[in-house]
Amino acid sequence: MGGRSLGFFEKLRSRPAAKAQIRSGQQHPFGMLDNYVPLGGGDVRLYRAIREAVPVLDAAVMKIIRLAGGFSVVCGDKRAEGELAEFLRTVDTGRAQRGIDAFLDNYLDSMLTSGRAVGEIVVDGHREIKALLCADVCDVQVREGVSPLDFVICARGQTGLFEPLPYQELILFTPFNPETASPYGVSMFRSMPFLAEILLKIFQSIGVNWERAGNVRFAVTYKPQGDIIDKAYARERSEQIAREWSAAMQSGKNGSVRDFVAVGDVDIKVIGADNQILDSEVPVRQILEQLVSRTGIPPFMLGLNWSSTERMSAQQADLMTSELTAIRRSLNPVIEKICDLWLRMHGYACDFEVDWEPINLQDYVEEARAALLSAQAQALELKLSEGGSL
Repeated sequence: MGGRSLGFFEKLRSRPAAKAQIRSGQQHPFGMLDNYVPLGGGDVRLYRAIREAVPVLDAAVMKIIRLAGGFSVVCGDKRAEGELAEFLRTVDTGRAQRGIDAFLDNYLDSMLTSGRAVGEIVVDGHREIKALLCADVCDVQVREGVSPLDFVICARGQTGLFEPLPYQELILFTPFNPETASPYGVSMFRSMPFLAEILLKIFQSIGVNWERAGNVRFAVTYKPQGDIIDKAYARERSEQIAREWSAAMQSGKNGSVRDFVAVGDVDIKVIGADNQILDSEVPVRQILEQLVSRTGIPPFMLGLNWSSTERMSAQQADLMTSELTAIRRSLNPVIEKICDLWLRMHGYACDFEVDWEPINLQDYVEEARAALLSAQAQALELKLSEGGSL
């Protein structure tokens, strides 16, 4: 690898000092006025709004990120393995965070929410990777070539137009479940806007109804009698009743008790007391079932205890494990690209493999019972093979 490696290092030395390519470099806050670019990323803002408005969906994304687990890199050269592990543990990821785990958490969060994730490897030109940074997916575009395998990542330049980034090998890009007609992936929230809108309308109606009926208001009606004096002073008496009723209510706010005394035919009713608030349990549950099913997370893991004896079955655990394994497969190319670049920059030519932590979602009690039954079966088979009897 001698001449080839030296050429690679000479290329790195000729590069400028460490500088993020995707971060904005505009000199004044109105740089976009220099050359207008049509707005994009409306779908991403919609998905982020859905996640912010429905807490159970935000919890589902965070659960998936946590359940994805950690990993280690196994190299043929143990010295390279130790140095690479130290780099992955201490690499700067921006926002006062360190370690590739923090980078992958943000990267996976963007991939699930936006349907794609964009990152950047920042080098200093002296055989060192200085940082791993995540970028806003709205700041980049993918420009396809003649071949489906040929594409470049573009970002806004000084003119406001999207231009290809100069060092494509340092850009990390991962689409989530991409479609054949588009290089961009598909967000987990793509099928949720319609149902989320209905759910928010229900919650908004519940809030309005409780504000109307929960905060009790009264209707005080004074009915004058048939005599001439009562009819003549009806206005003055109604105003006096209103003042006394208001004073009684104000005293109740201060914690004191004040009686209300009126003369004549006075009728007091609670406004809205005879109106019944619609039951929202069934429609809300039906909508949440649809939303949660898209995430692949069992409902009880999100605090939705629809059944008193609900627990994760072996089939649910297997399905959840397959979902997490698929997500790990999407992250493997990013991890391998970072590790491969670090090893080549430090002169190592050894092979390596990404070793993920095992996913264990089963009930420990059931696993122990299964292990016990398996051991008993093996003991019985051994006894029979030795000529024993049952």
